[in-house]
Amino acid sequence: MANQPHSSLTLPLDRDVVDKDFGSPFGLFGRRKIKLMARRKLIVTTKALEESQLQPASLDLRLSKEAYRVRASFLPGRSRTVKEHLSTLNPEPISLAGDGAVLEKGIVYIARIAEHLALLPSISGAANPKSSTGRLDIFTRLIVNRAEAFDEVPLGYRGDLWLEISPRSFSVRVREGSKLNQIRFRNRNSQQMERLKFALSDDELRRSHALSPLVDRDLEVRDGLVLRVALSGSAKDAIGYRAIKNGNVIDVDRPGGYAAEDFWEPIRARADGRLILDPDEFYILASREKMQIPADLAAEMAPIDPAIGEFRVHYAGFFDPGFGQGANGRPAARAVLEVRSRDVPFLLEDGQPVGRLIFERLADAADELYGAGATSNYQHQGLKLSKHFHS
Repeated sequence: MANQPHSSLTLPLDRDVVDKDFGSPFGLFGRRKIKLMARRKLIVTTKALEESQLQPASLDLRLSKEAYRVRASFLPGRSRTVKEHLSTLNPEPISLAGDGAVLEKGIVYIARIAEHLALLPSISGAANPKSSTGRLDIFTRLIVNRAEAFDEVPLGYRGDLWLEISPRSFSVRVREGSKLNQIRFRNRNSQQMERLKFALSDDELRRSHALSPLVDRDLEVRDGLVLRVALSGSAKDAIGYRAIKNGNVIDVDRPGGYAAEDFWEPIRARADGRLILDPDEFYILASREKMQIPADLAAEMAPIDPAIGEFRVHYAGFFDPGFGQGANGRPAARAVLEVRSRDVPFLLEDGQPVGRLIFERLADAADELYGAGATSNYQHQGLKLSKHFHS
């Protein structure tokens, strides 16, 4: 049974016409193909896409005005839509129209996304929080109808998109049109329909690094590019930030509107290059490596290895092509890490591995690189809080 979208939208039925607009190259779609998807109604909206939603290899998704407070996170499973499952939880409706609503920290909410999908059989999707969402410690996951996994949109999906939202450190105000997460689209050709893994191999990463450096030091690969945490410096240097509890509400659509000291405690470097992560505390740290993403690739943060430590990096990071490219062709941006210890205090040391970058190829050349547009807020970042804060 096909997944059905919101009843107010009409989806195209002539799929053969659409097929001619999309070739067979395997990989992630760039901005040009995402625009084409919208024109051909593979991405369906009641309001036209905004230019600011279109990233070099991803699309920012907008919240609709429909949201619910729920008792617990859930997946609908193979037999139900998200709305059908919601009805079993006695959800409390919340309107995001107008000024929107405050989402309280520690509470789970489900919101309908304004965009809907009517994908071709060769196209699937994958989602993750936007960088600013992760740096505000807002936990988000995309849910689709009849899903058994978060953040995955199956091949040929036709239907609604929903977002689970759970603020962790700060209560936040959101509204219809707020953008908390992003989606990217993968195209398969007829020989690759069953393919589940898309990452470049370590050998491919070595070849790419030899042509154009991915990091500003020796390449270290382990099923992806290994990133290590930076905790060294002089005693006056901030090597991280810890979220201050009981801060004010943050409006996610108010960039530059808040003083950093009202929400964050700077962490100064220690002589021994160590940091103890306390349970239930949220930290912003940075990678030791500077990095850059080549024009024909994109990358995503992934765990280094669950066996090496009792801490978790939030993994909001999806890196569009062009991220971190310096004027001289050298890597110019650090990866910002959103870190939380699990159940016990955990000791981090300078240079300890904390994550991997998993690289994928684009299906075709990107028509714009990260850093060229007005929404590239983190292009040459070091240790950096979200765009909402000023010093």
